[in-house]
Amino acid sequence: MLLTGVSGTRATAQQVQASKAELPNYKVGTVTVKFIGTAIVSEDVVRANMQVREGGDLDDSMIDRDIRALYRTGLFEFIEVKREAVSDTAFNLVFEVTPKFRVLAVRYEGNTKVKGRRLDKEVKTKANTALDERQVKEDQEKIREYYQKIGYNQVSVNYAIERDRTTGFGTVIFKIKEGVKVRISLIKFEGNVSMKARVLRKQMETRKWWFMSWLTDTGRFKDDKFEDDLEKLRDYYREEGYLDIEIAQDRITFEYPTPSKLVITIQVGEGRRYKIGDVTITGSKIHEPGLLKRVLRQRSGMVFRPSKIDKDVERMEDFYGSGGYLDTRVRLMRKPNVSTGNIDLEYQVRESEKFNVESIVIEGNTKSKSIVILREMVLGPGDVFDTVRMKISKLRLENTRFFDDVNLAPQETNIPGRRNLRVAVKEARTGNLTFGAGFSSVERVTVFTEVSQGNFDLFNRRSMFQGDGQKFRLRLQLGSLSSEAVLSFEEPWLFERELALGFSLYRTSSDYNSQYYSQVSTGAEVYLRKRLFELVEGRLSYTYEVVGIDNVDPNYSALVVAGDSKISRLGFQLLRDTRDKIINTTAGNRIEINTELAGGFLGGGYDYYKVEFRGAQFYPLFDLQAQVLSVIARGGVIESYGNSPDVPYYYKYYLGGPYNLRGFEYNSISPRNGDYLLGGKSYAMLSLEYSADIVSPIRFAFFYDAGFVNSKAYDFNPADYHDNFGFGIRLFVAGAPLSLDYGIPLTSNPKNNTGNQFNFSFGTRF
Repeated sequence: MLLTGVSGTRATAQQVQASKAELPNYKVGTVTVKFIGTAIVSEDVVRANMQVREGGDLDDSMIDRDIRALYRTGLFEFIEVKREAVSDTAFNLVFEVTPKFRVLAVRYEGNTKVKGRRLDKEVKTKANTALDERQVKEDQEKIREYYQKIGYNQVSVNYAIERDRTTGFGTVIFKIKEGVKVRISLIKFEGNVSMKARVLRKQMETRKWWFMSWLTDTGRFKDDKFEDDLEKLRDYYREEGYLDIEIAQDRITFEYPTPSKLVITIQVGEGRRYKIGDVTITGSKIHEPGLLKRVLRQRSGMVFRPSKIDKDVERMEDFYGSGGYLDTRVRLMRKPNVSTGNIDLEYQVRESEKFNVESIVIEGNTKSKSIVILREMVLGPGDVFDTVRMKISKLRLENTRFFDDVNLAPQETNIPGRRNLRVAVKEARTGNLTFGAGFSSVERVTVFTEVSQGNFDLFNRRSMFQGDGQKFRLRLQLGSLSSEAVLSFEEPWLFERELALGFSLYRTSSDYNSQYYSQVSTGAEVYLRKRLFELVEGRLSYTYEVVGIDNVDPNYSALVVAGDSKISRLGFQLLRDTRDKIINTTAGNRIEINTELAGGFLGGGYDYYKVEFRGAQFYPLFDLQAQVLSVIARGGVIESYGNSPDVPYYYKYYLGGPYNLRGFEYNSISPRNGDYLLGGKSYAMLSLEYSADIVSPIRFAFFYDAGFVNSKAYDFNPADYHDNFGFGIRLFVAGAPLSLDYGIPLTSNPKNNTGNQFNFSFGTRF
């Protein structure tokens, strides 16, 4: 190996080693710690953060590390190391350290509305800690922010530090001028010719005071939030084509009609509204410019919206990418047209060669098998490297919820026209062991434990039964009115095909289904599930169940017979779900059709069939997803056939309770025989609910429910309908959605109307 020196001469490695051996080996003599100022830190603390030792080698890098370590303690203002030569090869070291002052006390002056104990929670400067003036300044801002949060927007906070050089301690004093507690009574706009004030207010988090402000944390002026709101207003105007928008800070006025009320006036200089002029595409040889123009959504004459135009750039690159032209890049040139006053757009295309997929390289799957990742890919070796399908593959992997992070990207190869598809994942926690307790208006008090694994592997105990994408769940629940044990398993890729096979074993006991008897259901279900076309999923299941009835009310024994009944049934479900979120849905729909056939060639003690429709549609209102209108509709028929006894009492239809008609008691709406519920063979219901964010994730809801249950099958006469209205709150408790609803009956049978109902339940209404 050759080393080239500064002078250009060369030396062998042996010569370099020899020259190093000739250098003197410097040693450390004594190491002294010298305090500059009051020594309020012990010498032991200093030496504990040093690696330099007496008699050791003198190493400049070690001294530098010691200085850094001492600074990191936060105890010193200044550190300097001096050397004193005691011989040709030895030096004494003197560490001169200037300790920081320590905090003797923190005091507040002028705080008449807020106690010092409360302000102590906002500051990090504490007694007997190192005095850091930067931290004191941060604490000053924290105190000001707290005062603004509770309504004192005119607050002034300063600080002073009284240092005692003889003791090394300092007292921090925060001097506060609180002012008057103020609420925002009005936010006005001037100069907003094209935009209505109410539309602009919706872009802001700063809002005027209203009766729910104590919960939504609005109605108070906060500097930082208001600054963000002004930028949101500018962004909104730009997206509407007003590129010259001016909202100057110095033109905003704050008026106080009374000492406790604030009126904010925001001056707006809109300028002109720009539109898109001529659109041209240059540099395209693979595709005709006319074809590429059809890919674009923004066209001549439309309002110039920066984000949508940028989206068109991405859309054009995806169009090239779908054909394998991975490295094609599109540059957008915006050209103001003086004659028309519009902005002309030129899309400059730099095309690349076409690529195919060479191989798929998987990284980061320390737990999941590679096949679990590969079967979610819609792009494979030999395919045209389609970037759109690559994005779909990424989305499919993310939807498995097996990974915290998924990244797909092309990877260079040595083969012309070929790229590897690199898949990098970061494993997520997919197993849970939970314990909990709950209380609902139907089941009362329950305690439960549950073990679940979303990435289960039945035959791999070495990896703690993880990594094959199977689903496993074991739940045990004990309650005052119900108990449950459930064991379920699913293989989502049977024979490496997109076909799910699963089973469930369960035993449930409940006293809340009816006040006239107790019910215990023990059964097993096995099913196949597959996506049939587009977003429609099919599910075929077989269930064998034994239902035990006990503790029958003597006056009810003519309708319900104690003992065990065997039910053997086949089920088929069609499901289409386009909801954007399962919880707190804001858009989309869910439609399912459920059919069942029991008895007959399947055996069992009852012969009946069942058809049921369930649908829900969600509409975001006023272009704001925080406000949602949901429409839920259901209807069903159940009927016996052949010489079978009537449909079992416990399988008939009932309404009432937190999951349908919330103004009535659970299962209280059904045909009756005197005071006794008979259940129905036909039912239908409709539920309308408006909900809006109070402060995320807490939502307010106003609802209307209506429905009926009739004794005969296919009888959808709504003459005996019941309806109610009410309001409620949606929130999360321990990560689970909780609904609190207060329902008020409107039209009902006097026997069903027991007064207003307060319902609270976990989960969603599906």
